[in-house]
Amino acid sequence: MVSKSQLLTDDKNKNGHTAIETAAGLNRRQFLRRVGLSAGAGLLITQNMTQLLASDVIDKNNSTQLTKDDLPTSLLAERSSSQTLPTQTSCITPTIETRLFASSNVGGSNERNQLALDRMVCAGFKVDNPTITTRQYLRFAGTDSQRASDLQNLATGAIAAPKLLLGVRGGYGAMRILPMVDWTTLGRIMKERGTILAGFSDVTAIQCALLAKGAMSSLAAPMLYSEFGKTAPDQVSCRQFAEALSNPNLTITIRDAALTSQQLPTILTTSEPKVLTGTIWGGNLSVVSALAGSEYLPRIDGGIVFLEDVGEQTYRIERMLYDLYLAGLFKDQQAIVFGALSSTGEDSYDKRYDVATVIHQLHKLTGLPIYSGMRFGHIGKKHSFPLGATCQLIPNTEGGYQLAFTDYPTIKADAINVEGLWQTA
Repeated sequence: MVSKSQLLTDDKNKNGHTAIETAAGLNRRQFLRRVGLSAGAGLLITQNMTQLLASDVIDKNNSTQLTKDDLPTSLLAERSSSQTLPTQTSCITPTIETRLFASSNVGGSNERNQLALDRMVCAGFKVDNPTITTRQYLRFAGTDSQRASDLQNLATGAIAAPKLLLGVRGGYGAMRILPMVDWTTLGRIMKERGTILAGFSDVTAIQCALLAKGAMSSLAAPMLYSEFGKTAPDQVSCRQFAEALSNPNLTITIRDAALTSQQLPTILTTSEPKVLTGTIWGGNLSVVSALAGSEYLPRIDGGIVFLEDVGEQTYRIERMLYDLYLAGLFKDQQAIVFGALSSTGEDSYDKRYDVATVIHQLHKLTGLPIYSGMRFGHIGKKHSFPLGATCQLIPNTEGGYQLAFTDYPTIKADAINVEGLWQTA
């Protein structure tokens, strides 16, 4: 366990900025972000902020780098060609206490990070530690100690828990810091404060550890760099992010299995589908399977397992599912829900060996009903939702189903200016 003093020092690194920096090359937006947010001035005025946000030009060539936590290029066509972004959006004074955690990959573009931070401010999120987006050690967003400090400093009380803990991006690296965080204490503090931790992809490791050892829910949701730093963020994903943050009775309706496999029924079961209620948990399949056998993998009695992934060949998907099956993960579970399994390609030995074949085999192995097509994963237009919360699976008469969530922390809807999440500079 890393010491409190060491982690606090890591967290404070590079945060001692003052007004003198305006004479050292910082533009108005950078100065406002560093002083108004990091120093806690909180004196943002809507019209002035809008002008500042409109003052800089974004380097589009540097803001579209993709990694596994981004939207795959093959799915960019999902964006509507009619989606026109306004040149300015009316911003609000940020009041939602927000901190970032950078558990995985370094951000590839400072301009993209800066644009994402400005959008968060415009949308009402007061980010207390924006400079962590500039950290780097090898491929990671800082050393293991620095990345662990984003969370461990909250567990020790060195830094007060915010209302929102937002992941910067995924990729790889979160597993390296799992032993360095007191998840039990962090979960207790987050419950007391009603803190929401949001992210997906590699952040699944953080979410699983938080649930397994801290008994605390989190939000499967877009992240700072991955979504809000895009030249043109997906408005559906942004709206659904705000909806999941603010609606204490979130519901999501799934009509078909296409996002998982067009060759699957929406509900694969040997008996009449019925209403199921349990704790939903899981996340990215690659990460969940990598945690098999560890203390950081949740063991939920009567749970509902959610899984998604991108860019994995069919046999690799099956191998990871077998990892979980052989580790006993599916025992005592009520159902499995699959989100998007995107960019899987074709099997080079036999094209008939596809995702549908793999999921039918999983159904045969486990005997569990399998629900497909949940609109979440490495795709556009995704629906954020709570992990570790109570979920009710409700089949409908048209062959689809609904997920209804309860028992998770939320933020007041009027504190969020959702259009700020896609405003342009």
